[in-house]
Amino acid sequence: MARDDDALMTRLLSAPLDALLAEARALRDARFGPLTPARMTYSPKVFIPLTRLCADVCHYCTFATTPSRLEAPYLSEDEVLEIARAGVAAGCKEALFTLGDAPERRYAAAREWLAERGFARTIDYVRHCAERVLRETGLLPHVNAGVLDEDDWRMLRPVAASVGLMLESTSARLMDKGMCHHGSPDKAPAVRLASLAAAGRARVATTSGVLIGIGETARERMEALIALRDLHEAHGHLQEVIVQNFCPKPGTKMSGAIEATEADFLRTVAAARIVLPGEVSVQAPPNLNDERLGELIGAGIDDWGGISPVTRDHVNPEAPWPEIARLEAVCARAGLPLVERLTIYPRFVEAEGWLDPAIRPAVLRLADAEGLGRDSRWSPGMADHAPGSVKLPLGRAYEGPVSLSTAARLHRILDRAASGATLGEAEIAALFATRGGAAQAVVEAADALRAEVRGDVVTYVVNRNINYTNICTHACSFCAFSKTSSKAGYRDKPYDLDLDEIAARAREAVARGATEVCLQGGIHPRYTGETYLAILRAVKDACPDLHVHAFSPLEVSQGARTLGMPVADYMSMLRDAGLGSLPGTAAEILCDDIRAKICPDKLTTAEWLEVVGTAHRVGLPTTSTILFGHLESPLHWARHLLALRDLQLDTGGITEFVPLPLVHMEAPFYRKGQCRKGPTWRESVMMHAVARLALHGAIDSIQVSWVKLGMDGAAAVLAAGANDLGGVLMDESISRAAGASHGQLADVSDMRAAAQSVGRRLRQRTTLYGEVEAVMA
Repeated sequence: MARDDDALMTRLLSAPLDALLAEARALRDARFGPLTPARMTYSPKVFIPLTRLCADVCHYCTFATTPSRLEAPYLSEDEVLEIARAGVAAGCKEALFTLGDAPERRYAAAREWLAERGFARTIDYVRHCAERVLRETGLLPHVNAGVLDEDDWRMLRPVAASVGLMLESTSARLMDKGMCHHGSPDKAPAVRLASLAAAGRARVATTSGVLIGIGETARERMEALIALRDLHEAHGHLQEVIVQNFCPKPGTKMSGAIEATEADFLRTVAAARIVLPGEVSVQAPPNLNDERLGELIGAGIDDWGGISPVTRDHVNPEAPWPEIARLEAVCARAGLPLVERLTIYPRFVEAEGWLDPAIRPAVLRLADAEGLGRDSRWSPGMADHAPGSVKLPLGRAYEGPVSLSTAARLHRILDRAASGATLGEAEIAALFATRGGAAQAVVEAADALRAEVRGDVVTYVVNRNINYTNICTHACSFCAFSKTSSKAGYRDKPYDLDLDEIAARAREAVARGATEVCLQGGIHPRYTGETYLAILRAVKDACPDLHVHAFSPLEVSQGARTLGMPVADYMSMLRDAGLGSLPGTAAEILCDDIRAKICPDKLTTAEWLEVVGTAHRVGLPTTSTILFGHLESPLHWARHLLALRDLQLDTGGITEFVPLPLVHMEAPFYRKGQCRKGPTWRESVMMHAVARLALHGAIDSIQVSWVKLGMDGAAAVLAAGANDLGGVLMDESISRAAGASHGQLADVSDMRAAAQSVGRRLRQRTTLYGEVEAVMA
């Protein structure tokens, strides 16, 4: 052991406990950065005890047994899938495979059972079952299969999102006769350390931990934590370390053993937080410590591990899981919201080389923008009702107190936003990261600012969408509207409307009370700048007084290029021909690292901003948008909002901001398993709320898309900072092609009901937010 580790060891063993706990708490909170509030996580799981046979004979274990006491040496595949499906129904995301070490080494019954089914080893059967669970249920397997070599760990990568192997202890004394690990060769510290190192070389996200109170000394506990630190520093693969307290069980050789004291346990928990790198989580099992959950939070943990609403803890069957609602309340009292995570931690989802391509689609399906677990089964475009309501936009789980430190930081950011100051990138990202009562505070602040700026009116426009062609030369990975390439969706056939049809649809729109027609289409290979001018003139000739809101920045750029003229000159031609405003679409995410993945042949961020800024300079106002819920992160959202704010402060031509949550169902990259399922409900609400705050003083209208969220979802977001419901959208095509089920036309009575549900009036507006005569509700 290095000399500095000797000093560390002395401090961990001799420092006053209160001082050690305070240090651990501070380090835990510092993991989340100076602005982002700390939180507690857990993984909703099912426990699959694939076999209770084991080659070892640990003297404290009640999980391992003999073949004569079992109906079969292993669970059958059908039994495994039955457990997994029950977990899916209960909202679980993890399938924890727990079993003894290589029982075929000890029991003929195990060898024969495996051989009859074509398996040579237990680990081969584990992999087979994990693959079926992954493929047939979508749960993410986490495999605790004992000591394995590097080839075995690599074999598990495509079917297990993460793996686990408890170190337990580095004390070789525990292998001696009369000690807990005597007769258990797989518990030799050198063997377990070698296996954990092999997992690191195989690049699998790994859980490990220490078991205290099994005969080790206080110093040996610290040595085990330092050994885990060294393993992680060598390989970077530990995602969490469990500090588990041994609980004596009747019927074992250690039934009369004396448990570690609470002070020793808390000291070890705090030491784990102090010793381990900040990126490694520290976990303690809540079911073994039901009476001291608050004390464990105070000792610096940040995770509770897997908790099952379906299956018991088969290793500790005497200790039932705590109710999630109760655990939420305990965490909330400590000012730390309880948040679902996946079995694989976010940094391993984001970093290259850790998540096998074969399992990545399943992880993305269950992940939110931070790489944590989705908050519900809801996704944009679904017919299901939104999880929130106008009284609690974020839902019941987001109530609760906020810690004093979090509250102070949050209020500083909210006060700056309310004053009209430009927030920093980190401040905006911190608002997006809030959970629990802090997130509710953000929503309430956004709605208060909305009331101050926009009053008690909810606006809408009567318009018609005319998507004149769905033929497109671009290959945007999110687009199910384009019908040019094999990446396209399958709801519609390619079409290209002629000018007479476009004009006829415009006349129909006017006859139905429309004040606006919105014209957009794919980038047709035969379209030139003259094509767009012809479309515009056809509409204006048919309906001279109709406001034409048309042509994305990408279309304008293409039109100018085909005519060989500057964008400003071409836009002036469009303006003079009757164009009233441009939709600020094709923005997607104004961050080129994400654009390179989702729309590599579109305008760059700088090009998009230049085209939109040019529109403003020639007198054409625009809207602004964001497409979110796919591959981007909250940091990208913050950069996008700041880019729009800076543009608006420079040119002043943006009329509104429209968050567009991804509708994933028919999106090509979702069908290929390459993106998330759109934003979660929390993220959808927070996008509107944070936009209200971040754009205050620049863009004062925030629109919600009822097509994506449903009218009940839109109503909930009206209570979170939004003030506009957009258009009635006769013939909405793009969201429908992506799989949205909320219809092609909004009923004004439904809009009125949505506004009234939040105590506000509904008023029709023009495209540019002017008055429309005698239309007030």
